[in-house]
Amino acid sequence: MQHFLSLVLLCLCRPGCGEQRDDVYIFDTWNSLKTCALSLWHVRHYIYSTIVVAIGVWATVEYLSKNHHKQKNEDNSAPNEADEVIQNGHLVQEVKEVTGVKIFFGSQTGTAKRFAATLAESVQKLGLPVEVIDLKEYDPDENLVEEVYSKTICAFMISTYTDGKPNESAAWFCKWLEDATHDFRYGKTYLRGLRYAVFGLGNSLYENHYNTVGKNIDMWLWMLSASRIMTRGEGDCNVVKSKHGSIEADFDDWRAMFLSRVQALCKEENKECSGSCQKGKCKTNDQKRNKESSQNEEVPEKMKDHSSEEEELFETTSEEGSGVEDETESSVLDVEDLGNVMNNMKEAKQEREAAKKVKQKTSKRAVGKNEGAEPREMITPALKNALTKQGYRLIGSHSGVKLCRWTKSMLRGRGGCYKHTFYGIESHRCMEATPSLACANKCVFCWRHHTNPVGTEWRWKMDEADMILKEAIENHQNLIKQFKGVPGVKVDRFAEGMKVKHCALSLVGEPIMYPKINELVKLLHHNEISTFLVTNAQFPEEIRKLEPVTQLYVSVDASTKDSLKKIDRPLFKDFWPRFLESLKALADKKQRTVYRLTLVKAWNVDELRSYADLIEIGKPDFIEVKGVTYCGESSASNLTMANVPWHDEVVYFVQQLADLLIDYEIACEHEHSNCLLIAHKKFKVNGEWWTWIDYDHFHHLVKEYQENNGSKMFCAEDYIAKTPPWALFGAKQRGFDPVDTRFLRKRKKDISGC
Repeated sequence: MQHFLSLVLLCLCRPGCGEQRDDVYIFDTWNSLKTCALSLWHVRHYIYSTIVVAIGVWATVEYLSKNHHKQKNEDNSAPNEADEVIQNGHLVQEVKEVTGVKIFFGSQTGTAKRFAATLAESVQKLGLPVEVIDLKEYDPDENLVEEVYSKTICAFMISTYTDGKPNESAAWFCKWLEDATHDFRYGKTYLRGLRYAVFGLGNSLYENHYNTVGKNIDMWLWMLSASRIMTRGEGDCNVVKSKHGSIEADFDDWRAMFLSRVQALCKEENKECSGSCQKGKCKTNDQKRNKESSQNEEVPEKMKDHSSEEEELFETTSEEGSGVEDETESSVLDVEDLGNVMNNMKEAKQEREAAKKVKQKTSKRAVGKNEGAEPREMITPALKNALTKQGYRLIGSHSGVKLCRWTKSMLRGRGGCYKHTFYGIESHRCMEATPSLACANKCVFCWRHHTNPVGTEWRWKMDEADMILKEAIENHQNLIKQFKGVPGVKVDRFAEGMKVKHCALSLVGEPIMYPKINELVKLLHHNEISTFLVTNAQFPEEIRKLEPVTQLYVSVDASTKDSLKKIDRPLFKDFWPRFLESLKALADKKQRTVYRLTLVKAWNVDELRSYADLIEIGKPDFIEVKGVTYCGESSASNLTMANVPWHDEVVYFVQQLADLLIDYEIACEHEHSNCLLIAHKKFKVNGEWWTWIDYDHFHHLVKEYQENNGSKMFCAEDYIAKTPPWALFGAKQRGFDPVDTRFLRKRKKDISGC
């Protein structure tokens, strides 16, 4: 270093001495620099150490400074979070963590209502806002999610009525809550953040149904990730077995614990709950559910398939039971009892495996002898259990119906599905059904997580078409009847909903696989029910043989062989030729035809040119483009929310696709379903779109066609109707019918249906 400084001083101070000494100066300069560099190299370790120590000291000072400011801010804000004051002799918290208490009751004789009023008086003495709500007048679909954000505590006073069913005032709330736990569109964390407590009223004389409703509500809330603040209370009208001598005493004891827990929460305490915590009901003890790694979420995260054996560890309304003999139909299991249950499950599994081996040996002996044996049923007991929990009403051995969420929405005046916007169907009069639960694909976005059977041909028992239609209508009407008296349901639409006018043969599976599909279609038309049939483009011959339907769909989920294999995961080895032949068969149809494109972000949105080529093959009348709906976690699919495109992304894709098509334009939009419609220009008459359907005229045309044994054919343009302005692309309504009222949830969540 010394040499380097000397050199610098020498260069600065030395006067010029002429050209003769330039070489000498250059030589001296080079030697000095060389010497300086060698000196620095020898002390390099000391230099490095000094730099590292300096950086460490700086980082430590910064870290301590930030912590000091953070602690200071917390100390300053603490009095604002929870200031204690004395009012009327009671310790009161100016609450930020608890903003109030809502007490819900469902009562038949008035006892639960009386208990709710008593609890409200006690809560008022704590200085907290309190509200008492009759479940008959409460709309869970609209309001329950708001409790997640309001920081209120919800208390439920619920009585069990005849045969373990809820009383009339709580029937709809229970039905909605049960459906939500099995509906992937809500998700397992739908009520995360809601804090609740349950007090059930029952009579232990009815052993099989004692406090069933209270247990179920407790379970359903927990399955949606709501947090219990204390163990469930059970009031017993049977004074002989009542824990405290009477149902009133049972309630008083629970009420005291409830008030204590509310006070603890107001003080932001995290004490162990003071209840007995029997039946495993208070394992969380105020641990926040938003911690992803918290222990109390381990079991719910494993409940990915409601048809699995693990689900039977929890309460169930299934008559098949859980396989645990000592447990009642709706019992809840202690964690300490899991060992016994798992042992029972292992034993049962071993028995099943042994039986399976015996069955296999028997079947091997019977090879060649049972070729004429009767076909087996498509709906196995396990499948029946799984689909029933998902809200299906199963018909015969291979069919089913289910109430679409848009049917429910339109009954309440909250708007219809995209088919209402695009084609003028009345969603509240539409029956979603299928004559075949089986399918030839295992799509990554399958709504049912592949609980339905798969196959490449029909090999099951077959029910008659008239029986399927009759029971489908009956089951659909029974589902509609459940909405009688539900808050918000319009009386006129409820009456209209009892008369089925449309049938979407698109529920699940592959409807065209049903060998008597033509007979079923004819029966639907005979009853003046329009038909919207969807096929997955793997059965070209069945498409060619299909009788005229109101509108025939083909799912075009990808535009190349590789992406189709990756997205639809077809069973057929020759799936791509079958796919192309199905599109060619569609081009020969005279009635309305539709391509249904499901956009899966990062999978198929970059295949514009290939999509345009496929459209040239099938020449559909319409092209529906919809963003994929996330179906929740599934071991059968790696699809995530990252694969769901935003509506603006779908619009951009559609605009690009329309630019590549000569004979097509964007006609309609349904923002609520993340869906747009591209229509052939032949449906644009004098500059106006006619994408809607004249259903009365369609039935007239079908009747003439059948009376003339198919000789009097008709085409898509024969039963068109004018599209209203609000349904058109670019309208300010974005496809929402102005007759209805748009309902926006506080927490944006796509639970779109069909």
